Amino acid sequence: MDKLVKLGQDMSLLWTNYKGAYWAGIQNTIILALVATAIGCIIGLVCGILNTIPYSPHDNAVKRFFLRLIRIVVRIYVEVFRGTPMVLQAVFIYYGLPYFTGGQVAFSGNSGIWLASIIVVSINTGAYMAESVRGGIISIDPGQTEGAMAIGMTHVQTMVSVILPQAIRNIIPQIGNNLIINIKDSSVMFIISFTEFFAWHRYIVGVNNMYFPSAAIEMIGYLTMTLIASFILRLVEKLMDGSDSYELVQADQLTMAAGTYSHPDRGTPFDEHSKEYRERTKLSLKNRNGSTRGDR
Repeated sequence: MDKLVKLGQDMSLLWTNYKGAYWAGIQNTIILALVATAIGCIIGLVCGILNTIPYSPHDNAVKRFFLRLIRIVVRIYVEVFRGTPMVLQAVFIYYGLPYFTGGQVAFSGNSGIWLASIIVVSINTGAYMAESVRGGIISIDPGQTEGAMAIGMTHVQTMVSVILPQAIRNIIPQIGNNLIINIKDSSVMFIISFTEFFAWHRYIVGVNNMYFPSAAIEMIGYLTMTLIASFILRLVEKLMDGSDSYELVQADQLTMAAGTYSHPDRGTPFDEHSKEYRERTKLSLKNRNGSTRGDR
C-alpha cells in the first residue's frame, strides 16, 4: 500500500512539473493518428477498389495486362508494409530517401519530421486498409453486382451506388481498429525525433530518472485516448445501424388480395360492397335473363 501511495505522489509531482510537455505529446499523438488514419483509409480504399476490378478472358489484352500489373503492384505494397515493423519503415523513409537521392530529397526541420511521420503512418495504415476494403467488397453478394449490370449500370456506377455503401459499413470496425493502433504505434516515431507522447516521456525520464512513475502516466494517457476513440467509434456504428425497433405497416394501400389488386376506393372484385362487384353481378344477371328468353 505504501508503494502505491509513493507512486501516486511521484506521478502527481511529475504531472505538476511537466503537464505542459505531456499535453503537447498527447496533442501531437492525436493529430498524427487522425490525419494518418484518414489518409491511410483513402489509400486503402483506392487500392482495394483497384484490386477488385473484374476482367475476363474476353477483354482485350491491354486491359488484362494493366489490371494484372495493378494487382501485382498493390500486392507487393501490401505485403511489404504489412510484413515490416513501422519503426524500420520510418528509418528507411526518413534516412533512406536522402541516402539514395544524395540529399536532394530530405526531411528538414520540424515540418519535415511531421511530413515523414504522416507518410510513414499513412502508408502503413493504407496497407492494412487495402485488405480490409477488398474483403468488404467481396463480402457483398455477387447477385447485387449482376443485378446492377443487368439494368445497364457501369462498373463505376455499381461500385459507387451499390457496393461501396454496404462495404464501408462492414469495414467501419476495422477503421476504428486502425485508429486505435495508430494512437499507440505513433510512439515509434521518436526514432525520427517526432515529439509525440512517448518521446516526451523519454525526455522527462532523462531529466529526473523517474522512469516508472512517468511510464504509469504514459499508460493511463494512452488507455484514456484509446477508450475515448473506442466510445466514439461505437457511437458511429450505432448511428449507422439505425433504429433498433421497427413498426410494421398496419394498413397498406397496395395489398395483394387473392392474387388481385385492391384499389383503396373500390375494394376487391370479390367484395360485395365494391362497385366492380355490383357491375359484374348486374352483367351476369342480364346475360342469364337473355339466355333464358332465347331458350323459350
